[in-house]
Amino acid sequence: MRMISSYITLQDVHFHAFHGVMPQERSVGGDFLLNLRVGYSLSAAMESDSLEDTISYATLYELVAGEMRIPSKLLEHVAGRIANAIISVYPEISSIDLEIVKQNPPMGADCAGASVEIHLINDKTLE
Repeated sequence: MRMISSYITLQDVHFHAFHGVMPQERSVGGDFLLNLRVGYSLSAAMESDSLEDTISYATLYELVAGEMRIPSKLLEHVAGRIANAIISVYPEISSIDLEIVKQNPPMGADCAGASVEIHLINDKTLE
């Protein structure tokens, strides 16, 4: 059997953070929900049962949490920082899919959230 693709994910991770353009968002903060999917071959880990042959989801969480602690005006900026942090630690990953949802955004609408979503391919792994 041949593996076509494999991923490591963090699903519905909750954060209280201080991202936003409005002054109250920067002082009081808000609630955010994050979903991350990192493309990485799990073939070696499936055989070895060794953490050294995979990407630690705990380390991924720490990278994400570290960037979520740094206030930014734009979620786009936060998403870019998270992607850069992940690729700097794990340059062998093939892709990153990331969604950051600002829950109950201060825009006068009754909605579950507003979000940014990015899909990145690591060109260095395509060679």
